[in-house]
Amino acid sequence: MNTAAQQGAETAGPGGHEHGHEEMPSEISAEVGFFDRFAAAAAGFVARPFFFSMCLLLVLIWAPSYFLFQSVDTWQLIINTATTIVTFLLVALLQNTQTRSDHAVQRKLNAIADGLADLMEVLGKDQPELLEDRKELRAAVGLEYRERA
Repeated sequence: MNTAAQQGAETAGPGGHEHGHEEMPSEISAEVGFFDRFAAAAAGFVARPFFFSMCLLLVLIWAPSYFLFQSVDTWQLIINTATTIVTFLLVALLQNTQTRSDHAVQRKLNAIADGLADLMEVLGKDQPELLEDRKELRAAVGLEYRERA
């Protein structure tokens, strides 16, 4: 029966690194697609005080417009529709940005763990207890891919 550490050791990548199929930061292309660039720009825009001010202004303009409409239902429908559309689009854009950020952080953590495991291997010659810790660390690199459903 193979342990997770043994399985990690069996899937050593180039250069003896045992990071399996996940990409290390140096292996990621610098090219970013149109949608990703757009999502990043949108996330930057909505994070600014200007966007909040525009949202606040929209509500301040909408509130007294009650007197222009014959029906309260129409008045409420206008703000509900506008906020639903904006929320729906922003969730999609911000989720894209958050997911890319999470993946980038995870790749950086994997690179740090991989480097630390290499250092532990060198130091393990003088301190054998580090070798077991190194096996555990190697098994943890890429764990986020193995835990997904």
